[in-house]
Amino acid sequence: MVRPAKSATSAKPTRVTNDMRRLRFAHGEMTQADLADRTGVTRQTIIAIEQGRYSPSLELAFLIAHAFGVPLDDVFQYPTPSLTPPLTPSGEES
Repeated sequence: MVRPAKSATSAKPTRVTNDMRRLRFAHGEMTQADLADRTGVTRQTIIAIEQGRYSPSLELAFLIAHAFGVPLDDVFQYPTPSLTPPLTPSGEES
């Protein structure tokens, strides 16, 4: 059975949060278009990431952090996982 591809509008929001808006304003009110130009993506991509509708690739995340001159974790945060048992070397929960 072939399942239809999900549309961009049905994508699940990301759990990655970011401080892009705050950082843009801290850097001389940098516009979304300015950040897009500095990172080589569209303004729409920056908007989607900033609003939490899209998670950037690792490479783009580093480019965004570099554009602000800060470490990656100053821009992006991921919630600490719940207290789940760690996996054993065999891939099973301990």
